[in-house]
Amino acid sequence: MVTVILPGYSAHNKDWLEDTAESINSEGEIRAIYWDHWADPEKKFNPREKARILDDIVGVRITDIIAKSIGTLVSAYLIQKEPMKIRKAILNGICLNDLDENDKEVMKKAFKLISPENIICYQNEIDPHGSFEQAKKFFSDIDPKIQVISKNRNDHEYPYQDGYRKFLNSV
Repeated sequence: MVTVILPGYSAHNKDWLEDTAESINSEGEIRAIYWDHWADPEKKFNPREKARILDDIVGVRITDIIAKSIGTLVSAYLIQKEPMKIRKAILNGICLNDLDENDKEVMKKAFKLISPENIICYQNEIDPHGSFEQAKKFFSDIDPKIQVISKNRNDHEYPYQDGYRKFLNSV
């Protein structure tokens, strides 16, 4: 089994990535993904290509996903490749204000491929990249059984590692 942690686009997400990787008590390997463009701004960020590379790394192993912001789009592409190997998906700060309609459709199709009990979304009430109300509506259109947790914050920070651990360790 492997737990893949997919951060947001900006390099300041490195702290969230490392904190999350350190705090997860998961069976198997923990893969914290550092985006190439953090070290080399010339590198182009392509969510579909990132998912293809990740799929090769994960192989046939059962996979848990923890994703934040643009990492949630990468997770959708990864899920579409082989949804049967995805055990749980934890989504944080869906950046609905930053995605085009095609990206939103990719996410909707992907998240329908997983049992709604195996997906959870944490969304800050007034996240500038997408509010809790936007996320709640987005997921209710996919499946009303998907749990969307409102957090009383007005930023794009997601320090909810205790909740991640609890969800990953639930049956």
